[in-house]
Amino acid sequence: MLPALLAVSGCASVPLKTGGTLTSYSNLGPSEGRFSKTRSYADAQGLASAKTARIIPSAFSASAAAEVPLPNDRMLIANGLDRALCIGLSNRYRMVPDGVPADLTVQSTVTDIVLTDKIMAGVSTVTTLGSSAVSPVGLPRIPIGLGGLAMEAEALDRDGVQRAAMVWSRGANSIQDSPRYSEIGDAYGLATRFGDEFAELLVSGTDSQGFSVSLPKGHEIKSWLGRKPKYVACDQFGRAAGIPGAIVSQFGAPPQWTEKRP
Repeated sequence: MLPALLAVSGCASVPLKTGGTLTSYSNLGPSEGRFSKTRSYADAQGLASAKTARIIPSAFSASAAAEVPLPNDRMLIANGLDRALCIGLSNRYRMVPDGVPADLTVQSTVTDIVLTDKIMAGVSTVTTLGSSAVSPVGLPRIPIGLGGLAMEAEALDRDGVQRAAMVWSRGANSIQDSPRYSEIGDAYGLATRFGDEFAELLVSGTDSQGFSVSLPKGHEIKSWLGRKPKYVACDQFGRAAGIPGAIVSQFGAPPQWTEKRP
């Protein structure tokens, strides 16, 4: 029933957008996906032979950076993305710090951002919390002023050969994305989702279209709780806010309140 609910509730529309940062776009397949729109490529054999990986901190295209003028806000989005990517890649690769040679070098670029209307996000939070206090099921988020994000990323081997790449976009929807009182609230959450999806592409060698039925690994649970990650290299992107952060986010707290900086 989820697709039907999303159709009724509404979601932000964000087209795929390239930023010219990939070494090649010719390997990418056609656009696919219901929720996340993607064009992807994965050399499963080349990815399988890699043992180590490093992440160059995420960047912003000039147009995306203009939408988010505050450096601290851009850092919040980048940290959330790279942290999710690092934790996901730890399922298969030994993660090493940026600057240390590795079999795979991964970098992501934000190519477009649709800012959240934080006033409507605040109204949605109050409405949802108020309705849940008097009925078994709270009202969904008001489908107005939803944010969105567009990304591109690639993984290069030691010789600079592209082994995986993805162009991705997704808009927030009123069922799956909780409102947060911040203009980057939706972009912050969607950046984490992209990190998860691109990590899954590299780990599995195939695009899962954002759906994964595997149970989280022990180190993933520990990282979500804000504890020490599997590899110290992931600490350069800060730690998750854990249970306290999850609780306050349900009350619409902006990510600036919960993000744990490196």
